[in-house]
Amino acid sequence: MVKGKRILKVFIFSLVILLISGCSKKINNKDANSGKLKIITTLFPQYDFVKEIGKDKVDVSLLLPPGVESHSYEPTPKDMVDIKNADIFIYTGEYMEPWAKKIADNIEGYDLIITDASEGVELLEGHGHEEDEHEGHENEEDENEDHAHDHSGKDPHIWLDLIYAQKMIDNITVALTEVDKENKEFYIKNAEEYKKQLDLLDKEIAEALEKVNSKKVIYGGHSAFGYFSMRYNLEFITPYKGFSPNAEPTPKMIIELIKNIEDAGVKSIFYEELIDPKVAKIISSETGAKMILLHGAHNLSKEEIKSDVRYMDIMKGNLERLKEGLGYEE
Repeated sequence: MVKGKRILKVFIFSLVILLISGCSKKINNKDANSGKLKIITTLFPQYDFVKEIGKDKVDVSLLLPPGVESHSYEPTPKDMVDIKNADIFIYTGEYMEPWAKKIADNIEGYDLIITDASEGVELLEGHGHEEDEHEGHENEEDENEDHAHDHSGKDPHIWLDLIYAQKMIDNITVALTEVDKENKEFYIKNAEEYKKQLDLLDKEIAEALEKVNSKKVIYGGHSAFGYFSMRYNLEFITPYKGFSPNAEPTPKMIIELIKNIEDAGVKSIFYEELIDPKVAKIISSETGAKMILLHGAHNLSKEEIKSDVRYMDIMKGNLERLKEGLGYEE
């Protein structure tokens, strides 16, 4: 049954790509009604960066529906048609959205700018979703399904490093200025102003995290904070082996993490957004550690969208919660 569903998904995906590649080129670069650039983004950070750079000159859309966890997202046929009809398509990179790379490869040559926001960033190596050897390959179809959302050993979560976020902004700015040369200076000015804000926040985070009692972050979510931890000299410990929450941690890993918490006297465990924090709940129940959200900024909940939460809000909120959980002292 699982194998059949997977074959059907692949068939539909391939069929839509074929239809897209066979469609005629779009004539106009700007929305005929609004005069704005039409931009499609895959994740929230790029979406918010475009809003900061383009302001009222862009009509930007986020593919991810509100509250949807990004690693398990499957694009719809409508999504792929919308991408083809946009002026600019921005994705994180082939290791975050392999499906986006496939779409990009099949619509190259059309009147569309395709931007890999991670271009120029050296990605961290990792172990991806590889299973423990003792678990074997009892369900090969399920394993293959998981690997559809694997990051192939590369960590794609570059937006959680505020310096790499600026590189993403540079890549996005290049795309906007290429399509809309008349407003080139407008986009560059906005990008530079926003990058200055990120620089200030980077310094604020660095200074604050030098004053915490513990550099050890116990995280009940997938390995999304590799770049963040390197930037600010933190030790992130998680029972997840890969870069996606699709791979469940083993009981042995959870037991080892509980022992680590008890031995180190850790008082807090952090959990990720938009998924049931069942691993963090188990660990919290066993150790008494307080559960605290640490937001990976992949996407927003419906409530966050209504509140107009921005990327900077998420990162500032993460700082305050890290100060709480790690014991900040003035």
